[in-house]
Amino acid sequence: MKYAFSTLGVPGTPIPEVVRLAAENGYQGVELRAHPEEPVHPGLVAHERRAVAEEFARAEVSILAVAGYARVAEPGDDEPVYEELHGLLHLAADLGAPHVRVFPGGGELDRAEADAIAARRLGAAAEVAAELGVRILLETHDSHRTGADIARVVGAVGHKSVGALWDVLHPWAAGEAPAATHAVLAPYLGYLQVKDAASAVETAPLALGEGAVPLAECLALVDDARTSNALLDDALLEGGEVWACWEYEKRWYPEAAELPSLLAPGLEHLRSLTK
Repeated sequence: MKYAFSTLGVPGTPIPEVVRLAAENGYQGVELRAHPEEPVHPGLVAHERRAVAEEFARAEVSILAVAGYARVAEPGDDEPVYEELHGLLHLAADLGAPHVRVFPGGGELDRAEADAIAARRLGAAAEVAAELGVRILLETHDSHRTGADIARVVGAVGHKSVGALWDVLHPWAAGEAPAATHAVLAPYLGYLQVKDAASAVETAPLALGEGAVPLAECLALVDDARTSNALLDDALLEGGEVWACWEYEKRWYPEAAELPSLLAPGLEHLRSLTK
């Protein structure tokens, strides 16, 4: 298993410092939060994108994903969503990132309607993703918190350039057991986002191992599937890589402890769970 961390945990940090933190603490990759308040976002011009890619390449640290904020099930016209998706896909391709993270964002829509909207938009964007060699991952989040929710949409799309991102907190907090989440997401799984919190209600970020999120069970399910080549997405098997990315939500909880000093012990904890 390979390990990354999200820049959501170090908001606004310049890219050279992000790369240094990854390299010095033993992380093989970074998930880049793509937002205008961050150093990396779709508004970057060509030479800025090259500079980011080169910074990571020099340190031999991978850009695991561009974590965008497109909401593929949100009500309204398709065109603004397509435009946002295309911008994220081209950014990821220019940076050499294999994945783009998107949210459902279905709000209060009827479940069937939200599913249909998301599947339609993802299906259309899948062709662009395939041409660029990038994969769109729909995260277990907001209106589609469980693995079953995400599997309904991704299964309906039926395209290898659209998969699932398992944020381990949300399905668990919604009452879905990790084994159930894994069973439905495994055929589509891109990677895991790991995190820890005191409970399903108290979700302020904690150092890994200090909370109640069943990290060991989630990691074991994916690692066992990788080892046995069972119920695991072909894309993972072809590359031989399974990633766990620590998404520490410092941006949304400014009172939380600073992430840099937690990175090394966090990685040690993750590795201890997959031995």
